[in-house]
Amino acid sequence: MTTTGKELALDRIGLTEVDRIIRNLPVEGIVEDIILHKEGKLGMNGAVMVDTGRYTGRSPKDKYFVDEDSSNQNLWWGPVNVKIDEFIFDDLYEQVVNYYNHADDSNTYVFDGFAGADPAYRLNVRIIAKKAWQAHFAHNMFIRPEKGELDGFSPDFTIINASDVYNQKFEEYGMNSKTFIIFHMAKRIAIIGGTEYGGEMKKGIFSVMNYMLPLKGVLAMHCSANLDKNGENAAIFFGLSGTGKTTLSTDPDRPLIGDDEHGWSDDGIFNFEGGCYAKVIDLNPEHEPDIYHAIRHGALLENVVFDEQTREIDFSDGSKTENTRVSYPLNYIDNSVYGQGKPSMSGHPKTIIFLTCDAYGILPPVSKLTPEQAMYHFISGYTAKVAGTERGITEPVATFSPCFGGPFLTLHPLKYAELLKLKMNQHHVPAYLVNTGWVGASAQSGAKRISLPVTRKIIHATLDGSIDNTTFEADPYFGIMVPQSLGEINPDILMPAKAWKDQNEYHRIAIELVQKFQKNFEQYDLGDSEILNAGPTLD
Repeated sequence: MTTTGKELALDRIGLTEVDRIIRNLPVEGIVEDIILHKEGKLGMNGAVMVDTGRYTGRSPKDKYFVDEDSSNQNLWWGPVNVKIDEFIFDDLYEQVVNYYNHADDSNTYVFDGFAGADPAYRLNVRIIAKKAWQAHFAHNMFIRPEKGELDGFSPDFTIINASDVYNQKFEEYGMNSKTFIIFHMAKRIAIIGGTEYGGEMKKGIFSVMNYMLPLKGVLAMHCSANLDKNGENAAIFFGLSGTGKTTLSTDPDRPLIGDDEHGWSDDGIFNFEGGCYAKVIDLNPEHEPDIYHAIRHGALLENVVFDEQTREIDFSDGSKTENTRVSYPLNYIDNSVYGQGKPSMSGHPKTIIFLTCDAYGILPPVSKLTPEQAMYHFISGYTAKVAGTERGITEPVATFSPCFGGPFLTLHPLKYAELLKLKMNQHHVPAYLVNTGWVGASAQSGAKRISLPVTRKIIHATLDGSIDNTTFEADPYFGIMVPQSLGEINPDILMPAKAWKDQNEYHRIAIELVQKFQKNFEQYDLGDSEILNAGPTLD
């Protein structure tokens, strides 16, 4: 697998003196190099365990986009996409190139592959790294090329990972820290320095897909997706952390298309990735058997705590980070489309599900949305953190993330919402808002969360269409349509306005939540009365 920079045209990006270039090293060789270079250790079932250094998660305040003519009219500038002058990029890019050109005789790893299972929209991706485990991560997460697919390969976007390079001029340049993740859309290059965390590469390419695809009329989505055993009736699940997105889309009766990133084109939906990147804090083989059994040779564990002698992992130990992770190829999930030897694609979805964990107890367990209401709740991206889940949180805290993926949006949220509405209308796809949190009381009251079996029954009713075999009633504050009955589910919990025993408390908290929605929506200044009128009201 050793090749030369000339063969890979690395000189085009300034890497002219790089020796020992290893391209698409098979996982067996990558694992050998990780152990040889003492980057990690072998652990459970032959999986590799590594620590990601100082950063055990993404560094969103260190992410920048170059202010250049080809993209600056499209990018959604602000705290997510921070402008940076081209001369700063040039300076740091030169440091990155010098780091590679003048490094010792250590290996340079190149992964060439793809983002996007649909060949019509896939992105040719090149990841360049000095650490073997980072190449391992890329191998797991992106779509690995089949034999012959690299013939004449030319990258559409390149990430150069120089995690050992630090920005010593960050204060002079008005940047946040010595760490940097900078995208130059005209040059189709991103550079990473000062952080080893592998997720920066994964989400970096996702940000690029979020920029390129909508400009072609393809909706980029931060969601999971599955379909039925006949390869039909696909569903997409949106939801922030803690809402049950992974749990509910991982269904023994429905093969998984993907668990995190997808596109929706005129032909259907497709996964962006070739792997999964799952949290393993408190991992339980009974509750999440697919993830547990995916931890084997070829999987890569990050920041887990283990016994140095036995290598036994303590999944409950979050002393390094609560964000312990494992990456593995998607075919490690037996009940996945990819695991069945098929591309991670399907036709158009038949159902859209927005998941929220409403700790206020105001939103109904399930409600049907109009396309305009779907746009409103898509742009809002609401859930609520529960007291006790984070230090200092003593009562429910509303969280909003536009399009359920705010940190990765590169265009204005309205662009994605307009595409969602267009495709919903074109393909007659219903959207449902499913609350996996509380109803009839807030989490603070000590009441129990809606049970997982009840939520699964709700999901199945939306997927098989039986939810339409009932009458609906409008929620008094949100205007969304709530079923009055649903199979064997207790009808008393379906309408929160009726489920609350203390009606004064219900109205007080409902008004508070509506005001939070309205306050959050002010930042978008859409000027679109249809969307605003689809939101909650106090009239």
